Amino acid sequence: MTSSARSSTSSTSSSTSSFSSSTSSFSSSHRAGMLFAALACVLVGASFTAGGALVDYPHAGGQAVRYGLACLLLAFPAGRAGGWARLRALRPRQWALAAGVAAVGMVGFNLSVLAAERTAQPAVPGVLVGCAPVVVAVLVPLAAGRRPGRAAVAGAAMVAAGAFVVQGWGGTDTAGLLWSVAALGGEVGFALLAAPLVAPLGPLLLSAAVCGLAAAEAAVLGVARGGRAALRVPDAAEASALGWQAVVATVVGFVFWYAGMQRLGAERATLFSGLIPVSAALTAPLVALGTFGAAQLAGSALVAAGVAVGAGRRRPAGIRRPAPAGEPAGRAARPVAMRR
Repeated sequence: MTSSARSSTSSTSSSTSSFSSSTSSFSSSHRAGMLFAALACVLVGASFTAGGALVDYPHAGGQAVRYGLACLLLAFPAGRAGGWARLRALRPRQWALAAGVAAVGMVGFNLSVLAAERTAQPAVPGVLVGCAPVVVAVLVPLAAGRRPGRAAVAGAAMVAAGAFVVQGWGGTDTAGLLWSVAALGGEVGFALLAAPLVAPLGPLLLSAAVCGLAAAEAAVLGVARGGRAALRVPDAAEASALGWQAVVATVVGFVFWYAGMQRLGAERATLFSGLIPVSAALTAPLVALGTFGAAQLAGSALVAAGVAVGAGRRRPAGIRRPAPAGEPAGRAARPVAMRR
C-alpha cells in the first residue's frame, strides 16, 4: 500500500471515529432532553389535580407563596459556581424576557385558567392549551427565517388532537373561551420567551430567576386586588397542595423543563406539553376527580405518537459525514442537511 493510500485510510478512519463520537454524543443528549421534558410535563399535569385543593385559596397570594418558596429552594444551588455573576451580567432586554416569562407564562397563565373555569368546563382551557405545540411549531421556524418543518407540524397536530381526545370539549361562553385563548398564549409565551435565556443562565439559575420574579409579580397583584385578603394561613389540604406545587411541579418540574429545552429547543420540547392533560387524566381518578377510560387511553396513544413523530432524533446540521474510503475528502465535507 502506498504512503498516500495509507494516509487516506488513516484520515478516513479518524473522520469516521469523530463522526461516530459526535452522533453518539448527540443521541445521548437528545434522549436526555426527551426524558427531562416528559418528566417535567408529567409533574405539571399532576399538579393540576393537586390544585383542586386550592379552589378557595386566594389565587394571587397562593402563587406568590408557591413561587416564593420555589425561589428560596433554588437560590442556594443556583448561586453556586458564579450564578449571581451571570444574573448581574444580563442585559435589560434579557431581564425583560425573564419578567415576561413570569408575567405571561406563569402568573398570567394560571390566572387565565382560573378565570376560564369560572364559566367554562375545565376541558375547554385544557384543549386550547393542548394546541400550544402547533403554535410553537409554526412560530419558532418563522422567527428564524425558515419554513416550519413538516414532521414537527404533523407531530404537533397529533399531540393537540390527542389532548382533545383525552379531555373532550366542554361547555363555555364567550368569556370562558377568550380566557382559554389567553391561557394558550401564556403556555406559548412560557416556552418562547424563555428560549433565549436557557443558554446564558442554564436551567437551574433560570428557574430560580423566573420564580423570584413571578412571586414578586403575584404578590403585587394580590395586594392590589385584595389587600390583606390576598394571603391567609392555609389549612392542611391547602398547605399540602401548595407544597406539592412549589417543590415538585415548580422546583423539579421547571429545572427538568428547561434542561429538556436546552437539549431539544423550544420547538420540539413544547411537543411534550401534550403529556400535561394525559398526566392530569391519569392522576385525577386517584383523588376521585375523574375516570380514565377508552377515550383517555386513545388520546394518550395519539399524544405519544405525535411526540415520536415531531421530536424524533435528527442529526444537527453541524455534524458532517466522513468521506468513504478512496473518495476525496472535499466531496464529503459538505454539511448534511437536517432531516425534517
